[in-house]
Amino acid sequence: HPPGVLSHLNLLEEEERSRKTRQQSRVKELKAEAEALRVQRDQLMAEIETHKSLQMMRASMDQQCADQEEEEMDENSQLLRLMARHTQLNDLLHAHHIIGGFDVVKTRQHKGVCVSLATVYGGVFLEKYNLEIDLKPTLRIGRHNVPPFIPLNRLAEQSNMQTNLRAFLDTLSQHLNAYVGRRQQLELVKELHKSVEVMESNILCSMLVLMFTVPGAKTAVLCTLDYADRTRCLPTRVHLESEDKSLPDSPEWKINCSLLMETPVHEALATMRKMRIIV
Repeated sequence: HPPGVLSHLNLLEEEERSRKTRQQSRVKELKAEAEALRVQRDQLMAEIETHKSLQMMRASMDQQCADQEEEEMDENSQLLRLMARHTQLNDLLHAHHIIGGFDVVKTRQHKGVCVSLATVYGGVFLEKYNLEIDLKPTLRIGRHNVPPFIPLNRLAEQSNMQTNLRAFLDTLSQHLNAYVGRRQQLELVKELHKSVEVMESNILCSMLVLMFTVPGAKTAVLCTLDYADRTRCLPTRVHLESEDKSLPDSPEWKINCSLLMETPVHEALATMRKMRIIV
């Protein structure tokens, strides 16, 4: 064959190999996405079944006599009854918050008020923070037990506390609940994921560095979670480092980064372990 024909045939072979490589990479990416979706589907189905059981129990509770003996119910019924009662209380607390619901007590002969801000994560009440506000001659923050790394005065200025106290309290509550939520996630990581090493974190829990181990080759992955938005419990950036330089850019780990940005870190790690992505 003439040289030009051979060159053309070589070019066609290269293009075919490149096309097959891209197809294999895409197939691997789609398989990883499908597995992640299956895990999310199973979690949602379990949550739906629990929600249905709670709804049925709440309906029956409205019809039961107040003096019904607890021993007439089996253990599962008692548990569902408690869970149903818990959801009822959560509904009441949510309504209390919507209608303006911060607990307020007058202090110093009505010259000030003490506001209590409760923090909640995962349906569990945690710390309660108290803030004393002087009312006269102008609104002024007095004593409080808000952590010093929460920018209290800056939040008051940005929310224009003098004319919109509720906006300031809402913003402060967001910051406190987000901080407590991030801190609680870190505690759950330490409690539930012994194989994941916490390399670094700060007092505000706005930065978290974790060390994963990938099964098989036992490759170590350093994962940095950056929580730049202090009003949220989810990171704004996830950065990966590994001795395997191709790993952070692989389709599978790009999906893992998305999972870590969209799901509380302890839940994301549970999903990754279930999919055998980490040890």
